[in-house]
Amino acid sequence: MPSTQVQLGLPRRVFWRSFSVSLMTVLLLVSIGFADNPTTQLNDSQAYCRYITEQAAAQKYLLLVPDAIAGVTQPNTGLPTQLVWGLSGSVSNMRKAGLTMDAARGNCELYGASTSAQQGVQYALPSLEKMALQHRLALIEQASEDLDQLLASARRMLEAQNMTRPMAFTLQTTKIRLDADRADTQSKIAGLYAPPLSDRPLKELVTEKQTKEASVQKALDKLNRQSDWDVALSVGAHQQINPLIDSKGAYGEVTVSYNLASRTINKHLDRAADAYDDWKKVQEGDVIRNADILKQQLVDNISVQGNRLAALQEQLKEIENNMELVDKAETSAALDFRNQLTTAQLMLKIEIGDSSFRLDRLREFLTRNF
Repeated sequence: MPSTQVQLGLPRRVFWRSFSVSLMTVLLLVSIGFADNPTTQLNDSQAYCRYITEQAAAQKYLLLVPDAIAGVTQPNTGLPTQLVWGLSGSVSNMRKAGLTMDAARGNCELYGASTSAQQGVQYALPSLEKMALQHRLALIEQASEDLDQLLASARRMLEAQNMTRPMAFTLQTTKIRLDADRADTQSKIAGLYAPPLSDRPLKELVTEKQTKEASVQKALDKLNRQSDWDVALSVGAHQQINPLIDSKGAYGEVTVSYNLASRTINKHLDRAADAYDDWKKVQEGDVIRNADILKQQLVDNISVQGNRLAALQEQLKEIENNMELVDKAETSAALDFRNQLTTAQLMLKIEIGDSSFRLDRLREFLTRNF
């Protein structure tokens, strides 16, 4: 779009080959020579913040420090060819320098908030699953100890010839099943990875992430608006070179510019910020969308575990009723049936304890985080 410019100072028609050597180069070389060499191990957020801050600092000095300029000009008033040198700066660049650092700090905070929320959503179910498997392993260990006592009693009865080996084999097969269950549970635990998660509820982490995103968008919007108008200043000296005589003098130039499309541009920037918020709410893979999916998964899992627990409790009740029938029986058949019921009871208690634990943890997690 066109822009209006008002120039004050020495008029001249510039047809030179000019070059601009930014003092930023010198400052960067000095900073590299004296930069710290950190030896501590940074985590993900710290490493990203260091990267984005250094990038912003480089951009800040590029905008803030004036450029050193030099070149040859032929004034349009018919004066001899002039060699000019000096400094050139811009008010807009000075404003952008500070805003660039503000945007970098906001971006750093946003990355930390996004990482915490993303990890909380991504590893919520694996963390709960690992916790449940560890609890199941403890239940298996307890059942194994109880079964060892039954096996010891069975061995004594075998020695006294009060029990046949086929009757004792039921206990032995249950021992095999428990050992297999233990190995499978340990294998599942080893296959799960869940990093340390934030103690804060997910709803707080997601809200903080949304707030940081809004802040970053405002900072970027404010930075973009600095191009609406500008005041550029160039100062320096000139020297006649054709013919070469001692005619040094100072010169200055002020350029005021305003973009005629500023109002339209700002309207589109405002709409872009609103569109960004709407996009993030429905973006597949974003934290907000994934949090909604996680909530539904928790609700579904609670329903499944509730139904499972109710069915297991009904089966346990039936086993306990049958055990009452053979509690005082002394026949071989009754003893064999009691062993079968006891082993089934041990296995059911593992499943009931596992399902009950999962249900409690899922409900607790859902209430706390959503």
